[in-house]
Amino acid sequence: MSTPTFSVADIRKSFLDFFVSKGHTVVASSPLVPGNDPTLMFTNSGMVQFKDVFLGTDKRSYNRAVSVQACLRAGGKHNDLENVGYTARHHTFFEMLGNWSFGDYFKRESLKWAWELLTEVYKLPPERLLATVYQEDDEAYDIWTKEIGLPPERVIRIGDNKGGRYKSDNFWMMADTGPCGPCSEIFYDHGPHIAGGPPGSPDEDGDRFIEIWNNVFMQFNMDETGAVTPLPAPCVDTGMGLERLAAILQHVHSNYEIDLFDALIKAAGRETGVTDLNNKSLRVIADHIRATAFLVSDGVIPSNEGRGYVQRRIVRRAIRHGYKLGKKTPFFHKLVADLVRLMGDAYPSLREQEQRITEVLKVEEERFFETLANGMEILDATLDGGAKVLPGDVAFKLHDTYGFPLDLTNDVCRERDVEVDEAGFKTAMEKQKAQARAAGKFKMDKALEYTGAANQFTGYEQLAETAKIVAIYVDGTSAAALKAGQNGVVVLDTTPFYAESGGQVGDEGVITSGSARFAVGDTLKIKADVFGHHGTLEEGTLNVGDTVQAQVNTAVRAATMRNHSVTHIMHKALREVLGSHVQQKGSLVNADRTRFDFTHNGAVTAAEIREIERRVNEEILANQPTQARVMDIESAQKTGAMMLFGEKYGETVRVLDIGTSRELCGGTHVQRTGDIGLFKVVGEGGVAAGIRRIEAVTGANALTYLQNLEDTVNQAASTLKAPVAELNGRISQALDNARALEKEVAALKGKLASSQGDELVNQAVEVKGLKVLAAALPGADAKTLRDTMDKLKDKLKTAAIVLAAVDGDKVQIAAGVTADSVGKVKAGELVNFVAQQVGGKGGGKPDMAMAGGTDASKLPAALASVTGWVAQQLG
Repeated sequence: MSTPTFSVADIRKSFLDFFVSKGHTVVASSPLVPGNDPTLMFTNSGMVQFKDVFLGTDKRSYNRAVSVQACLRAGGKHNDLENVGYTARHHTFFEMLGNWSFGDYFKRESLKWAWELLTEVYKLPPERLLATVYQEDDEAYDIWTKEIGLPPERVIRIGDNKGGRYKSDNFWMMADTGPCGPCSEIFYDHGPHIAGGPPGSPDEDGDRFIEIWNNVFMQFNMDETGAVTPLPAPCVDTGMGLERLAAILQHVHSNYEIDLFDALIKAAGRETGVTDLNNKSLRVIADHIRATAFLVSDGVIPSNEGRGYVQRRIVRRAIRHGYKLGKKTPFFHKLVADLVRLMGDAYPSLREQEQRITEVLKVEEERFFETLANGMEILDATLDGGAKVLPGDVAFKLHDTYGFPLDLTNDVCRERDVEVDEAGFKTAMEKQKAQARAAGKFKMDKALEYTGAANQFTGYEQLAETAKIVAIYVDGTSAAALKAGQNGVVVLDTTPFYAESGGQVGDEGVITSGSARFAVGDTLKIKADVFGHHGTLEEGTLNVGDTVQAQVNTAVRAATMRNHSVTHIMHKALREVLGSHVQQKGSLVNADRTRFDFTHNGAVTAAEIREIERRVNEEILANQPTQARVMDIESAQKTGAMMLFGEKYGETVRVLDIGTSRELCGGTHVQRTGDIGLFKVVGEGGVAAGIRRIEAVTGANALTYLQNLEDTVNQAASTLKAPVAELNGRISQALDNARALEKEVAALKGKLASSQGDELVNQAVEVKGLKVLAAALPGADAKTLRDTMDKLKDKLKTAAIVLAAVDGDKVQIAAGVTADSVGKVKAGELVNFVAQQVGGKGGGKPDMAMAGGTDASKLPAALASVTGWVAQQLG
């Protein structure tokens, strides 16, 4: 491959430089896990981090922005995972070049700058470019034809082509309601030697005309009826796929031929031993190493649910393609180093976490080979009965639950002359996709329609405030007054109440005015800078415009602050004790305790917890003052303050120093570390693959916890009649005595089984040369049944035996067939025949099987039927 005019790295830099020259602020790529946005599983476009700006709930210090955004689309419209690697332009991970205007410039500047960048910076031939506009967007059409000079025949109007008003390829909507507007797409013509027609034509899906840039003009608001009204401050949102642009600038037709993929494909060939670099499996591996590595760097660990499930599917698909190429040992994780060399400069977190990413992917590879074994076991069990068709739901379960790919299932079945019900598999797959699409649809929750000014938060300095009511809501609707007994939301012009954010719960308290008393149960944000006080009016009446007294519950706030402050100190201690790979993955701070989720691949040991507790309490005892400083995000980064992956920060942030911890945080905190009092971890466990959770208490709650623990110890010592200092020895002694008694009981049961076996031999009856015995063993457990069965087989030589024991209504059943008779009678079938009569089922090997039942009253009849059943089997 010849050296391209523009490398991928060159394209990134020149795009950013161009828009900086046009007055734009460079905004770093946000994580693949969207911050504070439950409507999206992954960041799938450049506008995601600006969503709240477009909705009016967030403000930035700039009104022009440019970024190169890392994106992930694993499934969904135009990007089915199974197509990745087999088409020229499908990817899981991709980079989106974008520029934005927030109420500043509009169509003219956006389109002219796009044309300037493409033709003057990237030197694309103007005659190879064409554009589309919405049918009714005469303004954009005139800009293209009259100002930029694009010939009218190369500006195509696209109308409502999706079955409804404003349902068009060239009309963009954020959701069913809200900001929307026309868009203008720019296409590149690869030439007449490539099949396909221009956009809007019957053969537009061909590869000749490729969309490279979309300029979205948000100029309307759409209501529930579908009607649109102009927005007061129209915005621009653009997006251009870096890989598509690179393919054009590097004079190749497929994205997989650009310099970045050329290097990754060669690395995949090196690790798999494949020399044919056109092999599509190498493309899959090259694409998937980008997606999986970036996901791990943003804290997504392979698992069986949520984002981790998508990550696992992508990882295992890559590994399976290596397996398909004959690679039977871990190889995929070795590509991380190559990826870091190629993209580490543009994405520093990738380089910083190279070792951890490599380790996570290696563990997943090793698990994959265990998955292959599990899949084969399920296939064997399903096909053992002589089935000629593998049900589609079984094939899908193998694929979906166990990660066992369909093509491997097909290979195994072909070897056994078994057909796979692929139609059933596809039905199950489509059902899952439909559910995923419904769950992933971009939705906007109905918010309280507040249009007033932001309120002033004074809760850092004081817990009581005189304020004015500026809005009241009852049942989600604006109201002039709130009456006694009603639940509602009250908005004040000034408030000391902290609204839930950053893991800290909202404040409780009261709002009073004369005889009116409003009990605040929670405080939540209506918008980024507007707090809503949720609660019940216990007496009197409150009206918009009333002057009120707002009082935070000081005891609850103080306890919450202790728990929030200690979370920062604990986070630092976790990183010091466990390693710098520890990242916060969620927290909940209230008056009772702090709950902190973080990335870590194994359980935190008792010794590590002790060390964490020691470090945190050492910081508390130092009694250092807490300091909070407000500054711009860039200055905050220079201070070394910790910033959390997946968290969304504004342009102005609050840097908090607590002890030796420095993080960005808008929460409320103690004045000195000594105010925390005491820190004690009360729980540690796993909440997902690679995610651990610690729960801890502070202050009075820590004292109460330790006192309760002391009560428990004293009670145990009293029960064992031992001083507390001797409790461990007395417990060990009691356990040793219990084990000795268990051994004695087991020995007695063995003797009982032996004696019962001798007595039962005489009860066997002969059926066509086979001795048949069906009997109950009072007081026997499962082990006694098996031991007795072995002795009876030895004594009877050629036999089919059923033994059963009853415990209340529960029945335990064992069936055994001697080795010389398994061709005539199967123990598994025999035990199932008996179990079904007593409300149970079971199974096992042909010579030995166990079962359980729930209806002991039917056991005598079931045992009596064994002789007849065996006779039928023998014919």
